[in-house]
This record gives sequence, C-alpha cells and structure tokens, in this order.
Amino acid sequence: MVLPPWRRAGFAPGLLLAAAVAALAMTLSRVPLLQGAGLSALTLAIVLGIGLGNTLFPRVAPYTASGVDFARSTLLRLGIVLYGFRVTFQDIAAVGWPGIAMAVVVVAVVFTLGTWLGTRVFRLDRETSMLIGAGSAICGAAAVLATEPVVRAQAHKVSVAVATVVVFGTVAMFAYPWLYPVLGLDAHHYGLYVGGTVHEVAQVVVAGRAVGEQAAAVAVIEKMLRVMLLAPFLMLLSLRLQRGDAAGGGRLRFAPPWFAVAFIAMAALNSLQWLPPALVAALVQLDTALLAMAMAALGLRTHLGAVRQAGPRPLLLAAVLFAVLLLGGRALVQVLAWAS
Repeated sequence: MVLPPWRRAGFAPGLLLAAAVAALAMTLSRVPLLQGAGLSALTLAIVLGIGLGNTLFPRVAPYTASGVDFARSTLLRLGIVLYGFRVTFQDIAAVGWPGIAMAVVVVAVVFTLGTWLGTRVFRLDRETSMLIGAGSAICGAAAVLATEPVVRAQAHKVSVAVATVVVFGTVAMFAYPWLYPVLGLDAHHYGLYVGGTVHEVAQVVVAGRAVGEQAAAVAVIEKMLRVMLLAPFLMLLSLRLQRGDAAGGGRLRFAPPWFAVAFIAMAALNSLQWLPPALVAALVQLDTALLAMAMAALGLRTHLGAVRQAGPRPLLLAAVLFAVLLLGGRALVQVLAWAS
C-alpha cells in the first residue's frame, strides 16, 4: 500500500524546512539593495536551497525528504495555478495586436531555436535545452519550473536552466536602460521591447522604471502577455512530447497538464474582477510563497557536482538566446512600429 505524502515520515519537517528557506528568501527580497539588483524571492530561494543542499541538508535528508519532494512537485503545480491571478485578459487590449504579436513571436522563436541549438549545436540533452529555451522565451525561473513536470527533468538540470536565465536576465536588466539612448525608441516601444525580451518579471520592472513610469507600465503588461502564453505553451509541448512517444511505439493519449488548464481558469476568474483586490493581492503573495518553497526544495535536491558536470555549454546556449532577444527583439519592435 502506497501512503499519501502527508502520512510518510519526514513530511512535516521537510515542508517546514522548505517554508523556512522560502520565508528567508522572501524577507531578503525586500531588502532595498537586493530589490534594486532585481533579485526576486524565487532566485534567492534556489540560491539558499543550493547552499543548504550541499552542506547541511544531506545530514537531515532521511528525516525531511518526503516533505521537500512534496514542495518540489505538488506545491510547484499549485503555485503555477495561482500564477494566473497575476494576469488578466484585459492586459491583451492594453497593448493591442503589436503586443500580442511580439509575445507570440518571441515565445515561439526563442523556444524553438533554444531546443534546436541546444540539442544539435551544443550537444545538450533535450530536457536541459527545452528548460533553457522556455526560461528565456517566457518568464525566467517560473517558466523553467512550470516546464519541468512536462519534460520530467532531473533537479540538477532544472537548477542549471534557472541559473542561466538568472544570469542573463540580470545582465539585460542593466544593459537595456544603458542602451536606451541609442535604441531610437520612444517610451511605449521601449516598454514593448523590455517586456517582450527580458527574462524575469522583477527584472522587467527594474529595466522599465529606469526609463520612466510609462515605459514600466507597458513593459509589465507586455511581460504579462508572455506569462499568459505559458499555459498554451505547456499544452502544446505536452502534446508534442506525447506524439514523439507515440511515434516511438507508445500510444498517443493526450492529457494536457492540469495545472496549465487551471492557470487559464484562474486568469479568467481574475479577468472578471469579481474578487476583492485585497483577496487577489493575498493570493499573489501566497503564490510567491508556494513558488519560493518549490524553488527552495529544488535547491535542496541539487548537487553542485551534477551542475559542474554540465560544463559551459548551457551558459553558451543561454548567451546565444540572450543575443537573439537583444538584437532580434529590437528588430521585431521596429517592424511592429512600422506595421502599426
């Protein structure tokens, strides 16, 4: 008889450990110096988790494993569901068809290119390539975490992908405002550019506000459009992988990831604006806590030896995708400006 997670030894201590790391990360993310550097609670949670995972955690792993694994899997999916309360369908109308086109093209091209370059050019495994592609194309660490259950990647591969998008998202956060005077874009189109190509939401806010509030507002809305594409992206990716399994002799039974469907449902509910703003704000805060716990648990389960074994190739792939976002994104904004 298989016991449910909450009845297994180590469930409560493991969950408390992940919660403690997440709480510390959320507290540190509000420190002005770290906030100004664009370090989100998710980024700090995985850094703290990896630190503990390679020092103290192995000693207590036998007593906490089931709770940590529950946070890494089930709480992750619940966090993705609640992520829907960060977006509304009204966001689409706010930036019009150029914003929609920007988001769709970036997600499709960057993920496809990342998967192809990763497997064919850099000789990475498919899971790592897809995770780096998803993180670069959609919303950084959150997209990597959301894609992991679909591709069924190992913990160290997820950590490698998260590390790459954090590095280049941070570079973008400082590089875009520095380049603004030579980009030749007004505040609106600069916002589209930032929201359509920078990795993390926190980094988008910093890069947008460095130019002005109008740019920041457009950037955040455009970023939310990319976030909204997470659900259909996961469904299409799941179908694609299952078709591949069927072609290899398996049976095709498409079952879309339930958390992706629920994500859309929460976004739809949020769009109706039936819930009090205070409740939505509380749900967003809860979502941050759940995702931070998932990140912390992922870090606790990550061994630096496996990360080092990956070598420089994941970083090189992320660097190429960053260049595509930087240069290709600027060209795409120009095309959309002419077309509109």
